[in-house]
Amino acid sequence: MDSSTSRPAVVIDNGTGYTKMGFAGNVEPCFIVPTVVAVNDSFINQSRSSAKGSNWLAQHSAGVMADLDFFIGEEGLSRSRSNNTYTPTNPIRNGQVDNWDAMERFWQQCIFNYLRCDPEDHYFLLTESPLTAPESREYTGEIMFETFNVPGLYIAVQPVLALAAGYTTSKCEMTGVVVDIGDGATHVVPVADGYVIGSSIKSIPISGKDVTLFIQQLMQEYNKHDKEPAKYIKHYRGIKPKTGAPYSCDIGYERFLGPEVFFSPEIYSSEFTTPLPAVIDKCIQSAPIDTRRALYKNIVLSGGSTMFKDFHRRLQRDLKKIVDARVLASDARLGGELKAQPVEVNVLSHPIQRYAVWFGGSVLASTHEFFAACHTKAEYEEYGASICRTNPVFKGMY
Repeated sequence: MDSSTSRPAVVIDNGTGYTKMGFAGNVEPCFIVPTVVAVNDSFINQSRSSAKGSNWLAQHSAGVMADLDFFIGEEGLSRSRSNNTYTPTNPIRNGQVDNWDAMERFWQQCIFNYLRCDPEDHYFLLTESPLTAPESREYTGEIMFETFNVPGLYIAVQPVLALAAGYTTSKCEMTGVVVDIGDGATHVVPVADGYVIGSSIKSIPISGKDVTLFIQQLMQEYNKHDKEPAKYIKHYRGIKPKTGAPYSCDIGYERFLGPEVFFSPEIYSSEFTTPLPAVIDKCIQSAPIDTRRALYKNIVLSGGSTMFKDFHRRLQRDLKKIVDARVLASDARLGGELKAQPVEVNVLSHPIQRYAVWFGGSVLASTHEFFAACHTKAEYEEYGASICRTNPVFKGMY
């Protein structure tokens, strides 16, 4: 057996806002860092000016320094604030990789500076958005096999991993709907026996960052919060990153009106007015009819923006109203001759849902089937990057 299969696999969940990374078998990721890369512009500009002057040695030196002088995560953000020569870049926008050079730099720092491991000694599990193009998987495979020389790679769809993390029994239920609300993207994804029903995926243009922006617009109070400030209002203090000056703010009714944008989106945007429960219902209704009851029964939450108090109860209540109304309408059309069976609606909330995607990857990458399902370096050298377009669903958990 290859020695790399005896070591824990590296699990990296790249999100729009934050990246979670660690080793398979752990309950929580080792590091959670903002998905930001700050590159020194002075070396890039120097390289361009050297190219015009045909000074190949200066051009080469500037290019090498540009490849080395960069920072990621919180360190990258702090450098860009304190030094104007560093420009922050977001490699991922709305769940899709937007800048592959920055993404390669980001992975480099993740592997060598944070996880401090040799990529040639570990299999890798990376995650992707459910709407990622096959060409993007090829780019990922080229970087991992060519740049980092990894022995094996598996690119998993994020909702499938979240579903694997959301099980409540000894056996993992791989049929359900994943409501994944991250910082930059919100997806409603139906999964049947581990396979994503691609034609039924729904995506809405409201995500975690919109909740933050909406709260910033609502920094005032309601009457009941004024009458009982100690009960409803939270006091926050902090330090401004640029000036170092302290600041404080009171947040009251904004705490519940923030996540309300998912249930009443018209209060935030006039362009998208369909509530999240209605989007989930449309998603399930567009799935094959023999999977719908199982999908309603297992709705799994994923992402930090689903961690609001009682978010799952509100979602289950509103969705149940929609489903019950449809059942009553069906009974009325049949005139009482036949009565439809009630549909069970269940929205699962669990303590690990903030890192559900990463935790699901950690669990699945701990199974023996994982290594057999991975694409290997030898396969890449023989067939090329096209092998990364598809990843087999392995059944180690159910």
